[in-house]
Amino acid sequence: MTRLSWWWGPRAPSWAMVSALLALCAFLLPTTPVARADTPLDLEASGRITDTVGALGRRRHQVEAALERLNASHHVQLYVTYVRDFSGRPGRGWADATADRNGLGPHDVLLAIATHPRQYAVSADKESGFRKGQLKEVATTAIEPALKQHDWAGAAVGAADGYRAVLQGEPVRTPVIRPGSVDPGGDGLVPGERGVWLPAAGGAALCMAALYVCSRRARGARRRSGAREGPVLVATTTQPGLARMAQPLTPLPELAAEAAVNLVCTDDAVRTSAEELVFATAQLGEEATRPFAEAVDWARGELADAFRLRQQLDDAPYEDAEIQRHLLDEICSRCTSANRRLDAESAAFDRLRDLKANATLILAQAEATARLIEPRVATAEAVLAALAPYRADTALAPVAAHPGEARDRLAFADTALVEAHAALTTGDTDHAAVSLRAAEAALSQARVLTAAVLRHAHVLTTTAPAGSGPTARAGRAVLAARADVAEARDYITTHRGAIGCRARTRLAEAERHLALATGAPALEEARRAAELAREARAVAEANVTAYAAPTTPHPTRILGGALLGGIILAGLLPATFGGGGTRGRLAGDA
Repeated sequence: MTRLSWWWGPRAPSWAMVSALLALCAFLLPTTPVARADTPLDLEASGRITDTVGALGRRRHQVEAALERLNASHHVQLYVTYVRDFSGRPGRGWADATADRNGLGPHDVLLAIATHPRQYAVSADKESGFRKGQLKEVATTAIEPALKQHDWAGAAVGAADGYRAVLQGEPVRTPVIRPGSVDPGGDGLVPGERGVWLPAAGGAALCMAALYVCSRRARGARRRSGAREGPVLVATTTQPGLARMAQPLTPLPELAAEAAVNLVCTDDAVRTSAEELVFATAQLGEEATRPFAEAVDWARGELADAFRLRQQLDDAPYEDAEIQRHLLDEICSRCTSANRRLDAESAAFDRLRDLKANATLILAQAEATARLIEPRVATAEAVLAALAPYRADTALAPVAAHPGEARDRLAFADTALVEAHAALTTGDTDHAAVSLRAAEAALSQARVLTAAVLRHAHVLTTTAPAGSGPTARAGRAVLAARADVAEARDYITTHRGAIGCRARTRLAEAERHLALATGAPALEEARRAAELAREARAVAEANVTAYAAPTTPHPTRILGGALLGGIILAGLLPATFGGGGTRGRLAGDA
């Protein structure tokens, strides 16, 4: 148990006891309903029920008994949490983030219930042993009917008994429903029944009065003995509900650094997953890869929200440390949710692609892609050479190095494809899979770098829309912003091994403003998007200038480009589809 150290200063005034008593009584009395949003939280340390709104009241023991029956018969731990709402987030995302925050294992299931909007979500690991159909059956038969009648305890009992039934091959039954309070979340931290808080307040008053008397007697004894009073340390254990309050908080600078690392790593995971998804779609078709596209889109949305919060902190730093801490915690939580979703799909993605079994086909597709990109790189070089006499160096500078970098990525891909050929010849499918994935990632970046050159040349040689009216000005501004955002995105994507949090945050905010550049406010949104995109590009270039590729082993220019592009991770192994927990999993196969 966590321990607290209390310091009681010398000659503490007697009114301190009275103040503490009044504060405690005020805490226990029913409070006025307040709007409160609950971010993913720490579960109770001593049990499987976390009730922050007093939803269970006197029926808590019924829920505990149902949870214990499930655990005793099938060794499945069902955790139940009651909160007022899900902070405006999708219930599944909130539940997954809470499960991940508390380290729930494969045989742990979390039922999260938001009482104010009467919503719920279930987070179950893919290795939990439950099929999606079973989870849905329990939800529709045993959970939802109880929630419709505000039977908060009945929903948990129904869930526990329902999971036990499906594991035993028995039909799921609707629990006996006892309608309850419509919105227990509006009653404060404890139930608002006089039978609960009045005895508690009375008992607290007696305890505080006893402490006061003992304190006066002890002080008198010390004075009579002539002893000098000093600090007294009293060790006590915290109750489970206060466990988080008792833990030392991470200093804000460290929490900010943690959030920055989370943003960078999650952004890398999303970008890598999106890149490999393109190759998987080309191999297997859109229908087969639809679930993984949905996972990438969902993770991208969580990441966008996290970047928006980071930009909010950058634009208007809050002096209130608690507000800063809340936003930083939410950033970390959003990143965790995004990674969790991608990690949950990685095994299924591997089974679908099966790089080892399909290595020969994937090798042929990669070689065909390389043959298509090679002439496009040559075209990009020719276009820049043709524009050089007619455009200032500063106009071509944003993409001047791209053709050379594209050739480096192509050379890396060619080397990897040769290694894949050799591995397949000897029947070493493990190494063939690693080489093929590295080649695919390099080809993706070569294509991005080449397309960036051709797009930039198109912008330089295209006449802007004529006219001076608002529509013509919105049209020019949007086109310019779109070009600036695309250039910043391409640069960060292909140099992400060196890019930090600030540049990525500015890019995300630029993309958000560009998406809003429609209708009447399009001009202002487009200008803001362009401004942020240019800042993102400048910061990213500074990151690359300061970047030092690992020197052990000493990288060649080609290998250095792969490291700079984030194509390969530590140990020179390629990144794959997945979140932070699985994107480096090919290391286990090599």
